Amino acid sequence: MSLENLRNQIDGVDAHILKLLSERQQLSAAIGEEKKRSGQAITDSTREAAVMSRVRQMACEAGLDAAVVESIYHRIISASKNVQGLTVAFQGEMGAYSQQAALEYFGQTAQTLPCEKLENAFAAVECAGATHAAVPVENSLEGSISKTYDLLLESPLRVCGEYMLRVSHCLIAAPQTTLDAIKRVYSHPQALGQCQSFLKHLGYRIIPSYDTAGAVKMLKEENLSDAAAVASARSAAIYDMHILASGIEDAPYNYTRFFILSSQDAQPTGCDKTSLVFSVKDRPGALYAFLKELSERNINLSKVESRPTRHKPWEYNFYLDFDGHRLDKNISEMLSALEEHALFIKVLGSYPRTSYGEHQ
Repeated sequence: MSLENLRNQIDGVDAHILKLLSERQQLSAAIGEEKKRSGQAITDSTREAAVMSRVRQMACEAGLDAAVVESIYHRIISASKNVQGLTVAFQGEMGAYSQQAALEYFGQTAQTLPCEKLENAFAAVECAGATHAAVPVENSLEGSISKTYDLLLESPLRVCGEYMLRVSHCLIAAPQTTLDAIKRVYSHPQALGQCQSFLKHLGYRIIPSYDTAGAVKMLKEENLSDAAAVASARSAAIYDMHILASGIEDAPYNYTRFFILSSQDAQPTGCDKTSLVFSVKDRPGALYAFLKELSERNINLSKVESRPTRHKPWEYNFYLDFDGHRLDKNISEMLSALEEHALFIKVLGSYPRTSYGEHQ
């Protein structure tokens, strides 16, 4: 058979694949409408895990590279969720790290909604202006983002996922600006804190801004030629600005952990994590008794942190992350037992467990 005939056959196969993809998208859109009618979440981690497991098995049976097929299906599933009406709110301007986390988690074609303040991102989901929000919860260098925890305490939203974003900062300025011409550097306080050594060495005046990408946008709009911003390479491309230096963060292992929020948390996958907040009764050994419940059930505790309640001096809430899903039998029993030692308990959500190494 000639090369031309073989290529014609491939063209026919491609046309068939595209037709099937179109049919799949139409079915996905119908599923999205049904989910809206029944009040179900767009994202269903249990269903996605089952689809990927089946796809890997069929790929192996067909003699295909399962990893390659799985990668293709991640994009197909992402596109399917988009046609179902998925929109992700985030704090900041286009090009913010929160938007980057949202796009890497849901796929590059996901619809995103920029919000001026972190509380606006929460409100967008609470008022159904978005289906999800991607919010930073802690950084490997700077620690927890207290504002996020305070909002989680009051919000009805649930944590349905997490994402570890490798944060690499750039010094960004107008195309005509040189390093010698810079007098001021703008960015979010967290980003400035992560680049202290670089910025201190150059002796710039540091000016905090509400957002990394927002600082780049401001330089562009105000046509500043003696200022720069600390932000992502993606924000430089979006606003047509110039990268003067890249990788300026103080430590190479700079990660920000994001919570993915929605009206519901995720269904059990068998590899899950639960986050909760609680306050213990004011009596000796109350916190020890609380944590002992986890230890006796062999539940792995991955994080514990205290935060002032903001209602009474020297009174604290405690935030925990531990392995397991709230619907697991041993976790459910543990949560019931904890009520004896707590003034209140709020499960922030159960979601598939991940780690920074999965995104490299």
